[in-house]
Amino acid sequence: MSALPVLDPHAAAVDVGSEQMHVSIAGGEPKVFGSTTAQLHALEDYLVNQGVSSVAMEATGVYWLCVYDVLEKAGLRVVMVNGKYVKNLPGRKTDMKDCQWQATLHAHGLLQPGFVPPEHIRRLQDYQRLRADHIVLGASHEQHMQKALERMNIKFHDVISDLTGVSGLKVVGAILEGERNPVALLALCDRQIQKHKASSVLESLVGTWKAEHLFALRQALAGWEFYRAQIAECDQAIQEVLKEMTKDVTPPPAPLPSWGRRNGANAPQIPELRELLWKLCEGKDPTSIPGITDYTLLQLISETGTQLGGALEDGKAVYRVAGNSSWKSSERQATR
Repeated sequence: MSALPVLDPHAAAVDVGSEQMHVSIAGGEPKVFGSTTAQLHALEDYLVNQGVSSVAMEATGVYWLCVYDVLEKAGLRVVMVNGKYVKNLPGRKTDMKDCQWQATLHAHGLLQPGFVPPEHIRRLQDYQRLRADHIVLGASHEQHMQKALERMNIKFHDVISDLTGVSGLKVVGAILEGERNPVALLALCDRQIQKHKASSVLESLVGTWKAEHLFALRQALAGWEFYRAQIAECDQAIQEVLKEMTKDVTPPPAPLPSWGRRNGANAPQIPELRELLWKLCEGKDPTSIPGITDYTLLQLISETGTQLGGALEDGKAVYRVAGNSSWKSSERQATR
């Protein structure tokens, strides 16, 4: 039985860590670099001087991101692989280090690259993911508000649909300022609530008003407001990134059609979001697809870029940039 052919004798692999980077070329003896910026550039110089054009890495936490940026800017092809698939390949590492094993597999062309969006999309992705984290953390403080009210046997949050809506926040604010009269608190609510839920609201606003639970309610509200402010800052940053990405694109000739869909409570407050997304997609409007809102489209683009149309060509995924008639193959294998 013939041995597997070596397709790239200069194929390298980097075992990424928080403090050290182990690199091997075609399964050779590993060389160790640190993780500081200077050391990453030393790693870059070493690979370039050795004639390496392709490097394989596993996506380890966030540690791989800085290495990826440095190597990508150096013009190297960086292949991000799923560690599970590497371990599932036939053969055993024996006493070889991870980087040697990966470099050996990479030299034989046995590693399939995963998808990494281009740099400008990764920038948008960072803001969008940070914003999503703030939404989750803000929601936890809303739950703390509900818990504090429950401890005082105040059932107001069970009667209204949203404690952090206009009526809910007005009532919570008044409670923290010392208002205890259910009638006065009801007067702060929306007219529809006063008309259809008056008796339920009045009954729900009778409780124990213990100081320790009021303290917890105050802190929970402050935490929720803090994360809402963080989300607003993310919205501003996302808007600036979208404007920068589309600054050379001609705006739509006429107002874009409205599809009558709501973006939801957590949608970014960006007045020009629809137009910016239209420009980013080069004149195409994926929100015309039922179920796709502006917010959904923003989330999709921040993870995958604007290559939203797909087809299969020779067993690989082929993606078309929205608004661009040219086709180009993605480096990732199509999932079936």
